[in-house]
Amino acid sequence: MPPKQALMQEKKFADISTAATPTRSSEQVSRPVPALTIVSHPTPHRAGERLLLGSLSSGGSVSVSRVGPDFVRPGGPLGMPLADTFLSRKPLVFERTETGGIRLRVEEGGTQVRVVHEPLVGAREFSAEELAAGIPLVLAERIVLLLHLAPSIEPDIPDDLGMVGNSASTRRVREDSTRVADLKVPVLIRGETGSGKELVARAIHMRSPRRAGPFISVNLGALPKELAAAELFGARKGAYTGSTQDREGFFRAAHGGTLFLDEVGEAPPEVQVLLLRVLETGEVYPVGGHAPVSVDVRLITATDADLEDRIRQDLFKAPLLHRLAGYEIQVPPLRDRRDDIGVLFHHFAREELAALGEAHRLDSASQSEPWLPPALAVRMVRFSWPGNVRQLRNLTRQIVIGSRGLPGLQATPRIEQELDAAASPIPKRSIPLASPAPQRPAAAQEPAPSRRKPSDVTDTELLEALRGTAWDIKAAAERLGITRPSLYMLIDRSPSLRTVGDLSTEEITRCFRECKGDLDAMVQRLEVSKRGLQRRIRELGLTES
Repeated sequence: MPPKQALMQEKKFADISTAATPTRSSEQVSRPVPALTIVSHPTPHRAGERLLLGSLSSGGSVSVSRVGPDFVRPGGPLGMPLADTFLSRKPLVFERTETGGIRLRVEEGGTQVRVVHEPLVGAREFSAEELAAGIPLVLAERIVLLLHLAPSIEPDIPDDLGMVGNSASTRRVREDSTRVADLKVPVLIRGETGSGKELVARAIHMRSPRRAGPFISVNLGALPKELAAAELFGARKGAYTGSTQDREGFFRAAHGGTLFLDEVGEAPPEVQVLLLRVLETGEVYPVGGHAPVSVDVRLITATDADLEDRIRQDLFKAPLLHRLAGYEIQVPPLRDRRDDIGVLFHHFAREELAALGEAHRLDSASQSEPWLPPALAVRMVRFSWPGNVRQLRNLTRQIVIGSRGLPGLQATPRIEQELDAAASPIPKRSIPLASPAPQRPAAAQEPAPSRRKPSDVTDTELLEALRGTAWDIKAAAERLGITRPSLYMLIDRSPSLRTVGDLSTEEITRCFRECKGDLDAMVQRLEVSKRGLQRRIRELGLTES
């Protein structure tokens, strides 16, 4: 096969528009590289920002901490680091493995990381298959990143098409829409139900020379079969029972503009014949009429059906498919563009809050608890989304309305169960490449302490347990063999210990500055509960300058 033909076959759709986006040389063709995309962040508008890990392909490594490197919105000129004070300055280190995967190392004392529900200890390797599927990483229970593959070169495509998202597949749809927008050729849009096919059709219309003309949207699946021809092509008075006046028809209503026919695979046989004729001649025959009527219409059709299979079953005419598919655009399902889920959710949430008159809830959220809770963000990223973007929008509306009057978003148990029921498999368990401490044989393991009475715990034991667990309340309670409520009670009664409530604003502020916002260092110095101290820092609005 000649090289040119091979290239055209590999690239499914040829660029036939003289007004298309600039072509790139073979050296500039984008290749997929590992990337990190923000799904949830304490500053909501940062959802969708991305960090490309392209240097891993050359054998290097990438270190990510709260101070760098910058995450940038695709197509944007400037970015900024994660910049959350609850993340450690000690970086997460990403490296390439010999098998083409990614190794993530967490330094001791660094930011806590979860892979879905599993805490990451030491290091973990992700296979190429896992990268292709996308892996949610939760940092310090505040930021959710998606580790996935993204194009190394982003095409310079206008973002004014009304399509939300910056995944590779979304940008590919933008590119295809821009290429064909100024032409009159028919366009066939394929994609699953709820994936946004009509949005693509409207984007093509709005960037075409016909933008000032009408855009008529018709769902063929919703038209009664016996009336479909009359609805599309018009009808003369008396052409059928109940026809008391002339009917214009959708084709003539769209004259000078665009007609969008959704679910074209459901068109009855007689309608298919008439569609083929209007595509060939530019004329329609109204039902009951004897003279053709010329129409100037750009036809865009869409389907979620396998038209080739319907042709094999004699349910769809092959010549009609060839006519409709002057140019094809494939709209991806939401599960194939998981890096768009965070920005889509925030977009829909903003629309719902604006309708409720509560947009300030999203605009004012910053440096506090993440507005989109990490657990909910992970559930959404892992969900299979059979209803695609339409389902995400509906779910967003339910969550926003169900959270009215609450300080943050909260999904109901039913929604959580729905998301968990159709989730992708949890990634494999971590590979502990750097275990914190060697495990002793089972016979030498210390038995777990039996349950004790709080009154049996001395003040010295209490202090040693808290210091030995870096003031981790749960771990200290387990070491002492008491419950956490009992531990809190002992701390309150201890003459040697303080609680967060005993600390003055000046003491916390001074310690925050001296420790440069390192929460672990502050806990060691002040000897108070980490969670309680974290809460006070948020209340005081302390951020590292």
